[in-house]
Amino acid sequence: MSIVIEQPVEARLVAAAPRMSTIPAMLHYDRRDPYAVRMTFPAPATLEGVEVCWTFSRELLAAGLHAPQGHGDVRVRPYGYDRTVMEFHAPEGTAVVHVMTGELRRFLRATGELVPVGLEYLQLDLDHDLAQLMRDAC
Repeated sequence: MSIVIEQPVEARLVAAAPRMSTIPAMLHYDRRDPYAVRMTFPAPATLEGVEVCWTFSRELLAAGLHAPQGHGDVRVRPYGYDRTVMEFHAPEGTAVVHVMTGELRRFLRATGELVPVGLEYLQLDLDHDLAQLMRDAC
C-alpha cells in the first residue's frame, strides 16, 4: 500500500495585470506526516527561479473549500462554484492562485482513503520520534 499521494494540479496565478497565467503545481501527502499537505511550485513559476514548497494542514485545505480559512502564511477560501483561492504570504510578497475545487476535493478524498480524518494520530510513532530527538540532543 502506498504511503504517499502526489497529484498534479493546474494553478492560475492571479497577477496585477488582468491576465492570469497557468502554472503547474503538485499536491503531496505523506501518511508519515498525516496532518500536513505540501504544495510545490516549479522553479520557472517562482520569482526566485527555484522550486518553492509550502506546507500547511490538511484540515485548513478541507475547511477552506467551504469558508475562508487561515490567518498566517497560507490562506484558503472558496471562489465561486468551482474554484478555490489559495494565498501564500512570505516576506518577499504574496502569491495568489486559483485552483479548481474539484481537483482539491479529489486530492482530499484520496488522502482520506489513505489516512481517515480523525485517525491521523494512529500514523504517528511517538516513541521513535522521541528517541530521534533525544539522539539528536546528545
